[in-house]
Amino acid sequence: MREVPPPDDSDPQARLPLGTETEVPGPVEAAVEAAAIAPEVPASPVPAELGAELEAEAAAGAPGPVLPQEATPPVPMRSSALAPLEVPVFRMLWLAWLTANITMWMNDVAAGWLMTTLSTSTTMVALVQAASTLPVFLLGLPSGALADLLDRRRYFAATQLWVGLNAAVLAVVALADGMNAGLLLLLTFTNGIGLALRWPVFAAIVPEVVPPHHLAGALALNGVAMNLSRIIGPILAGVLLASFGSAWVFVTNTLLSLLAFVIILRWQSQQKRQSALPGERFVGAMRVGAQHVWQSPRLRGVLTRIFLFFLHSAALLSMLPLVARLLGGGAHLFTALLACQGAGAITAVMLFPRWRARFDASRFITWGPAAHAGATLLVVVAPHPAVAMLAMFVAGMAWISTANTLTVAAQMALPDWVRARGMAIYQMALMGGTAAGSALWGQVAEHLGVRWSLTASALFGLAVLAVVRKRELPSAAEDHSRAKPFSAPNPAIDIDPDEGPVMVTVEYLIDPARAAEFARVMQDTKRARLRQGALSWGLFRDSERVGRYVEYFVDENWVEHLRRQERFTAADAGLRAQRLQFHLGAHDPVVSRYLAEQATL
Repeated sequence: MREVPPPDDSDPQARLPLGTETEVPGPVEAAVEAAAIAPEVPASPVPAELGAELEAEAAAGAPGPVLPQEATPPVPMRSSALAPLEVPVFRMLWLAWLTANITMWMNDVAAGWLMTTLSTSTTMVALVQAASTLPVFLLGLPSGALADLLDRRRYFAATQLWVGLNAAVLAVVALADGMNAGLLLLLTFTNGIGLALRWPVFAAIVPEVVPPHHLAGALALNGVAMNLSRIIGPILAGVLLASFGSAWVFVTNTLLSLLAFVIILRWQSQQKRQSALPGERFVGAMRVGAQHVWQSPRLRGVLTRIFLFFLHSAALLSMLPLVARLLGGGAHLFTALLACQGAGAITAVMLFPRWRARFDASRFITWGPAAHAGATLLVVVAPHPAVAMLAMFVAGMAWISTANTLTVAAQMALPDWVRARGMAIYQMALMGGTAAGSALWGQVAEHLGVRWSLTASALFGLAVLAVVRKRELPSAAEDHSRAKPFSAPNPAIDIDPDEGPVMVTVEYLIDPARAAEFARVMQDTKRARLRQGALSWGLFRDSERVGRYVEYFVDENWVEHLRRQERFTAADAGLRAQRLQFHLGAHDPVVSRYLAEQATL
């Protein structure tokens, strides 16, 4: 390796290293105040000497640093559930999203019902839902990376065009009477590819076009679009199925898909903040996205819960056509059951502002799955279609309450630079649970019957809830607002952007009595470094000097090293302030940067 020579010490600004690598505190007040709003980082116990120092500063009227204590929860802003629609751009995109989801439900209803006429196997019927959702699981991360790297307007429009063309193929094949069970599954799968590519980019767009205080409401309205489409789509599909047949559902689906495509093209998106650095590479972007999610305890908890919830709740939706037949109905009852579920979800969204003022998020992710399991059991024992429709209404309320709460938690845990990739992984967990649940409970139904399969799925959901509820989600998400970046490194040698790997070392002098506290903070530091793309991280203790520690981390190349400045957030500043509280040296921790020599690679 060769060390990057330090800049001229006569220039104090030139000595400032890059944002996330530096241990120079910068404006201390801003840095430590940011630590107070980064509750994901556990606060270290306050030493008695430091506490006395802070009390003395407060008595003297000095501002003093704000230690990372438990933050007071913000007072929720009261607003109408429809307030985000007052933003014109969001309103236009919401209409496009509603239209796109109407086509999705029309396709699912028509494909599910058509399969019952092409095959008598309950597994094949359940596989229609699995074929629709499996591409989302398989292609989620690549689609998220593309959404973070490409122009989001064009990419969003292209995904909708794909769905429209797929609907056109379905229509042509159905009109020619050439459909069979295998071909239907294939075209359902290719339609799912369009959905897999479309969802992450829309998830990343929403926080760009609505103010932060409207984000939860906007995401809830996205749920309304999903569930309003669940009413409109099945009703429209049911009317066309009963009157003209499946082919004309696909024809109408094609026209609506193209309408959504035109609406998206009308959106004039704002350009992302320009960067002087070259764009991320596709494979590297996927690696960083997956690594960011894996190193976020909050996101991992959200992903676990959404996967398990859809693993058991998928049974009810995937076998709803068979439930309608068991209750003595046909396409009209199937449509009515779907519409009741959508109506329940919309009702819940309208009540969200009132509910959220009274209950915290943990109530929604506890009682939502429990209510859905209860509604599933009620469907099983329903003596009359009206009872099943009431149960589906409750299931819709439970479904949107759980899914929306977890979606908001995921969005708030992600910075913008990796938002589409993070939400793509969230989508993978959601759809992966749906696909696995549809296939699993379809197999159970094949051997034990539909009612026993639904009963087993509900009991499984209750059992999972009893286990998961004991493990609370980590506290509120970090503050991802950009902190003021520091001056970039000023090496005395020419460095190619692709040259690397780059190793950074930081030296600390720590009171041995506080080593355990320091180690806990450094574990949070490890996760922060890896979330931002570091290849590896380590902490070493000096065997010859008590209290001396050396942290190292490795970046893929020099340009990835420089990207840290653009990703530096208030939460990073707060974590850095926590580290500096432990440092006893007369000067700031020494930061060194090294480039790998090609001979060592």
